[in-house]
Amino acid sequence: MLFQGAVAPWVEACFGKEIANDRTERNHRFLEEALELVQAAGCTATEAHQLVDYVFGRPVGELEQEIGGVMVTLASLCLAHDVCMHTCGVTELTRVWGKIDRIRAKQAAKPAFGPLPGPDPVSADSRREGEE
Repeated sequence: MLFQGAVAPWVEACFGKEIANDRTERNHRFLEEALELVQAAGCTATEAHQLVDYVFGRPVGELEQEIGGVMVTLASLCLAHDVCMHTCGVTELTRVWGKIDRIRAKQAAKPAFGPLPGPDPVSADSRREGEE
């Protein structure tokens, strides 16, 4: 619980308790970060799409077991890439403490519904067309 406990004050300071505890929002942000991780590690979009279809074609797992699986496979990925998982986490948490205002602005600009971060590209395109 050490690192998780260190993240709790940041997520609440950054987003407030409601968004910090919003399970759908946390799901979307975790998936976004996981995809960015595997993209940085060499995974292609085609491979990711294949894995999405594979996972969602199977029965739903048990939350605590799947969290354990994520932790084990993340540690394994870090070992394969010769990086320290804990150091990466501490470094990132330190970095994002200094970006709370930017993160809040991004959160405020994102659409009310949907998984994508940032402004809704369809709405932005509609606004641009209306301005021309």
